Amino acid sequence: MVDGLIALVIVFAAASAAGLVMRRRQGRFRAVRPAVPRVTNDATDGVTGAAAPGRAAAAEGVLSAADLGAPLGAQATLVQFSTEVCAYCGPTRELLTAVARERDGVSFIEIDAAERMDLTRRLHVLSTPTVLVLDADGGIASRASGPLRKADLLTAVGAVTEVGGQP
Repeated sequence: MVDGLIALVIVFAAASAAGLVMRRRQGRFRAVRPAVPRVTNDATDGVTGAAAPGRAAAAEGVLSAADLGAPLGAQATLVQFSTEVCAYCGPTRELLTAVARERDGVSFIEIDAAERMDLTRRLHVLSTPTVLVLDADGGIASRASGPLRKADLLTAVGAVTEVGGQP
């Protein structure tokens, strides 16, 4: 009986600690490591495995206009993964739309995570809303999940748009 009670207390403590860590990370942007180009099967010649002439190698952490189904912003692109049943997706959409309108060269693209499972899996989107901040070349600079704080979003966008001294 005592062993079962001790096990229950340990499980409760571990679950509480995990919940606190997850809650603390929600809505906070974290930097994403720079993409490292890698050759994929569709970018090889099919015989030697070498990169096929005239075909770009795919890069992890880089999204193109073709991937997103819309053009990238001149300075930054805000990408939101949403679902129909997401409670925070509406307010997040409004915030991202407002920030994109306020900043020149920043665009906003919303993606239905259920319809685009290819991107959802590729980018390891585990919850909605998940927001990516892309640089002008489509590289993922930072990401956040859950409800966002406007100040954190502006800082993440500023880090991308102010590169090279250009606000």
